[in-house]
Amino acid sequence: MARSDAAAKALLGQLGIDQAPIDPVLIAEKLGVLVVPQDMPDDVSGMLLRREDEQVIGVNRQHHERRQRFTVAHELGHLRLHRGRPLILDTDTRVNFRDTVSSMATDREEMEANRFAAALLAPEAMVRRAAREAEFSTAKQLVHLMARHFDMSEMAMNYRLINLGIIADPTLLS
Repeated sequence: MARSDAAAKALLGQLGIDQAPIDPVLIAEKLGVLVVPQDMPDDVSGMLLRREDEQVIGVNRQHHERRQRFTVAHELGHLRLHRGRPLILDTDTRVNFRDTVSSMATDREEMEANRFAAALLAPEAMVRRAAREAEFSTAKQLVHLMARHFDMSEMAMNYRLINLGIIADPTLLS
């Protein structure tokens, strides 16, 4: 089990959460993290600010509710997995810094935070159980049903199902 998956599973266990849909804002509140919807440029999904004993997640209020949920879960991933970074800004713009932290580290951290978010919102055991119980005739139908059940975008659920080996075609939604 990847570190991101294990961290998400441990957090859900710690908080006694075992039913979907999982509310990442409620999880943040239980951890003492303030979630603040804000006006942000469209290419910014969210940010995590840590200062001493205070943690704040800013989320772009203009984005779709499901994207906001994933963003909050993603920032919680940074909080749980990447404790050494005081400010994390998620944006579609990519900047490469050549200092002690290479661009590969940033990419790795973003991938870990995305994986954490997917595992938090759609835990493997819950996804496998729901997929077994779902009535569907195509993989695309399964993605749609599961996205609705877990309150995630179809794209995020598509990737989750692929990463869990439940479906194989990564081009279902293109």
